[in-house]
Amino acid sequence: MSIPAHEKYFAAIDMGTNSFHLIIVEKKKNGSFKIVDRERKVIRLGSDSKDDFKFISPEESKKALDILFGFKNLSNKYKAKIRAVATSAVREAQNKNEFIKTVLKETGIVVEIIEGNHEAKLIFQGAKEALNLHNKKVLCIDIGGGSTEIILGNNGEPIFAESIKIGAVRMSKKYFPEYALSNKALIECEKFIEHQIISNKNISFNKDFEITVGTSGTIQSTASIIRSRLKEENNKSLNGFSFNEIQLREITREILEAKNLQERQKIKGIDKKRADILPAGLIILNKIFDLFNLKNITISEYALREGVILEMIEEDEKESEKIF
Repeated sequence: MSIPAHEKYFAAIDMGTNSFHLIIVEKKKNGSFKIVDRERKVIRLGSDSKDDFKFISPEESKKALDILFGFKNLSNKYKAKIRAVATSAVREAQNKNEFIKTVLKETGIVVEIIEGNHEAKLIFQGAKEALNLHNKKVLCIDIGGGSTEIILGNNGEPIFAESIKIGAVRMSKKYFPEYALSNKALIECEKFIEHQIISNKNISFNKDFEITVGTSGTIQSTASIIRSRLKEENNKSLNGFSFNEIQLREITREILEAKNLQERQKIKGIDKKRADILPAGLIILNKIFDLFNLKNITISEYALREGVILEMIEEDEKESEKIF
């Protein structure tokens, strides 16, 4: 591949708990961007640790390096500037410093561990770009593997941006061994999630907003299942697709009634790679619907990695201004 010298390419690597994502974009002259390539690899980082995400095992480290090597090689084909950010699993690992040093030594990639509130703000930046929410009051929800981000934004700026330790992988590890569901565990999981959310004093539940936006795996997977049953084109973008409270409750009931992984994998429209952790993600989403009295939610296909790209472009613009 031959890249014209005047074009600028940027690569964002999102090292999440459930999966690693790469997007490569071409920066346009007006400061916007076009996604030209992308990859996603499931990793479940920190899952070998029995107690939350306290340790990244040698096996997980090796898998992470293999994925990052591939991301680096693809980015190099575009001569793209790379920025890699790590979230919950790396943030909490006791051996995180050793891990990021190994990544740098073996791949040349500098891993930036971002704090939860910074992660939330980047997610919001991505979502508002995807749905053109710059002039609206928005509640944004992102349910990841290790954490859930809740952001209230107005006119393009966050009013609050909070990260809570209730992700789909984290809750599955804590309450559903072997991804089997019991009524007792479901009740305990829901109670824990509610406590974690309402104990965050920075979140206001009585704020007015014009639109609720959802991003990332759990919410997009739920939207995919719902859309697959509406006889719509399933290969088109989910960006802008909405589902309502009734649809969410119906899908949740069906998935939680499937008590083991094998039963859930047979459900129409479900992503088999996410059937293990989707129950926990749905419990989180349902509880957020309850607490904020939500009636519907609209999908943004942009989230953390696109927010990272926007920051990279902003920094690039500032550097260009200094030169001239």
